[in-house]
Amino acid sequence: MAPAIQHGSLLEGDTVSPLSTRSRSLAWGLCFLLALAPAALRAQAPAPTGGEGSTPEGIQVPKPPFSEGIFPCTNCHDGKTVKLNTQRRQLKDMHDDIVLKHGPASRWCLDCHDAKDRDKLHLVSGEKIDFTVSYRLCGQCHGDKYRDWRVGVHGKRTGHWNGQKQYLLCVNCHNPHSPHFRPLKPMPPPVPPQLIQATKGGAR
Repeated sequence: MAPAIQHGSLLEGDTVSPLSTRSRSLAWGLCFLLALAPAALRAQAPAPTGGEGSTPEGIQVPKPPFSEGIFPCTNCHDGKTVKLNTQRRQLKDMHDDIVLKHGPASRWCLDCHDAKDRDKLHLVSGEKIDFTVSYRLCGQCHGDKYRDWRVGVHGKRTGHWNGQKQYLLCVNCHNPHSPHFRPLKPMPPPVPPQLIQATKGGAR
């Protein structure tokens, strides 16, 4: 019976055959292909159009649900028609219908809307973003919901399971100024079939 080879050592008479040149070439070639695979997959993925409804990340979203005639905001907030005023205050001349019930009482308009460019929102870092990527703004505080939204657990998305999808924005379901859903009046329970009376013509 041949003696067992000890781990980490060779016994007298044992030989080790190095990998052939062909085997080494195949191994290196496989490593090279594995390294290029992510880049190849990215190249095959549909590139973002950059047009209406597409974010820089390539996420397809519908138009933000602006109130009619309210956007672009710079129609009024151009620095001339409406002078820039960053003072926290109760709005009276315009937007007085907005009731802000979102977060602490100290929060107000310019915590999210950019003061100098009203057609943009801004993150805590100061980075300006379009309204079509408002989910990034929401995700700063609601990280768990943002994570679930990205994978399709929270919110709504339509499209192909293995292809392009359209994600509803947070503001398509939640009022950004008062995001809690209003109470819904419960509907009456369905009538059991045995209690439905037949009517003329056979209809029930």
